Amino acid sequence: MCPHCRAFITTDDRVCPYCKEKVGPRAVDRGEPGAILGGFIPHARFTTIIILLINFGMYLATLALSSAAGGGDRAFSLALDILGAKDGMLILRYHQWWRLVTAGFLHGGLTHILMNSWVLFDLGAQVEEVYGTYRMIVFYFLSTVGGFYASTLWNPIVPSVGASAGIFGLIGAMIALGVRHRSALGDHIRALYTRWAIYGLIFGLLPIFNIDNAAHLGGLAAGFCAGYVAGLPRISGGVNETLWRILSFVCVGLTALCFLEMYLWFAAQR
Repeated sequence: MCPHCRAFITTDDRVCPYCKEKVGPRAVDRGEPGAILGGFIPHARFTTIIILLINFGMYLATLALSSAAGGGDRAFSLALDILGAKDGMLILRYHQWWRLVTAGFLHGGLTHILMNSWVLFDLGAQVEEVYGTYRMIVFYFLSTVGGFYASTLWNPIVPSVGASAGIFGLIGAMIALGVRHRSALGDHIRALYTRWAIYGLIFGLLPIFNIDNAAHLGGLAAGFCAGYVAGLPRISGGVNETLWRILSFVCVGLTALCFLEMYLWFAAQR
């Protein structure tokens, strides 16, 4: 999308055929033109890969803690709670708000994490390529917090975990792109990701999976609002781009702080 007239153009265009303004590199390529780790991690998936690595690391930690407690479903659930699952009573009564973040990096089983990773691997790359790394980080953080906060208010008793709140937030951001930038292609983007959201919510209604649709709806709403407000990054720097960079650093810092709180809680339980 041309950053000047907002018309859709090809990735090969260096001058917009509509407004004749010079077009720079994509947001995802701007930071560092060279390959990451010798090309092992593509730029369009760098942030997504980092999130996936944290997710799998937390899943392995859950398995290890569960095994140390004797194994079984009860031990696994206890491990999830110790490592920061959404627990409405602990959040509302004891103000463990850090769980709204850490819950998004935990998963309830192998199938759960594989399904979320499959969707996030492609969706994260699409959002990062369109919106840039800084906006994507903010979207994912706000959607995770918003999703699990909605889940806490809707059903504080039932624990909940998973990256799907953040995933639905990224879907919401892409829907916002199609709503804000009206054109034939924008309409197609809006329709495509709206179908993704509808399919996901219908899937969540199936009782056999015990899916937290409140977290999905909360993440979807937070991602849509953030994407609508954010808009797309401009070629030239400015106050707006600096603000999103600062916000992304704040989100990363808050995430690290939440994991520190989780560690302190974990150490206190030993």
